[in-house]
Amino acid sequence: MIPATTPQQAPGEPFDNSLTFCKTQPAVQLPKSERVILQLLVGKGPCYGLELVDSSRGSLKRGGVYVTLGRMEEKGLVKSAAGESGRRLYKPTALGERALAAAQVFSGALKLTKFGAKA
Repeated sequence: MIPATTPQQAPGEPFDNSLTFCKTQPAVQLPKSERVILQLLVGKGPCYGLELVDSSRGSLKRGGVYVTLGRMEEKGLVKSAAGESGRRLYKPTALGERALAAAQVFSGALKLTKFGAKA
């Protein structure tokens, strides 16, 4: 049997196992605070920052929630708009929802089945 080679690999050289490992896993790991925020926004709908803190049962702190939301907005995971009171109202983007689902799949919290995802 002829050993497997890659286009960059000369015949007879050993197979490079590093090409077989998933290199995307770190990209779908969300920090805990970002995961909590996305879970709340997906579950409750658009929220203000302090609403997220109150709903998080102590997982989020007042001093860090807006820094985290700003970072998430830069990444494209959430977007915000001025609400009626002038405060920022946050909601998840499609990318944020997909990132949350991917993180849940990789952590084992969400199982993929033949017909879609299953909690």
